[in-house]
Amino acid sequence: MIKFHPTVPTLQSFVEGSLPAADSLIVSTHCDMCLSCSNFTHSCTESTAYSIFSDIIKNDLSSRDYISMFESITRDSNLVNVNLFTLKKPWIELDGRKFELPATLTRFINRVGEWSHLMGTLWQAPIEIDGGSLVQLIYMEKGGSMPEHTHKGNEITLVLDGQFDDGKCSYTKGDYVALDQTHTHTPVSNVNEGCLVMVILDKPLHFTAGWAKLINPLSQLYFKVNTH
Repeated sequence: MIKFHPTVPTLQSFVEGSLPAADSLIVSTHCDMCLSCSNFTHSCTESTAYSIFSDIIKNDLSSRDYISMFESITRDSNLVNVNLFTLKKPWIELDGRKFELPATLTRFINRVGEWSHLMGTLWQAPIEIDGGSLVQLIYMEKGGSMPEHTHKGNEITLVLDGQFDDGKCSYTKGDYVALDQTHTHTPVSNVNEGCLVMVILDKPLHFTAGWAKLINPLSQLYFKVNTH
């Protein structure tokens, strides 16, 4: 059961189109997985559309003609989306395992790069999205963990498969976790299937304990090299 969701203001900004591209991608992917947030954004979209187009509907021009045109556009768009889905595989692979992707990520499958070893039992694949944020898929094998760290900016994590814990909460498939510089945590996955997450960073991680503090300069360089 999904326990963690975007805030109402975040969902409203998503509907209004005012979120950065990477944030919109992860919110849309969460809505693919979460019926309650999907229903909320659908309702919010309808009310926003009504407030924008109410003057048109009241206009002397035939509202029936307008509605007919709108339905034609959306019908054609749906056909295009169906054709796109038939051309793209709805999963990614890592070491012989297949992970099915939500519909939104399927549309971005061609922007997912190759898997590479990050550290320990962690693997990462970049997602190419403009806007200055680092967007990645990260897979933690069973027993895999990210060293203790805080955030110079914002970190948004969406669990796509499996489960991880960070010493404060346990997060499962569909959970949306937004953290900032006030949070310090150590994510670890102890379930057999490990954990696949999508992560967005708008600034580098800052490691806070043990040997990992030595790689902070590399963390900053990695962020700089892999963002646009």
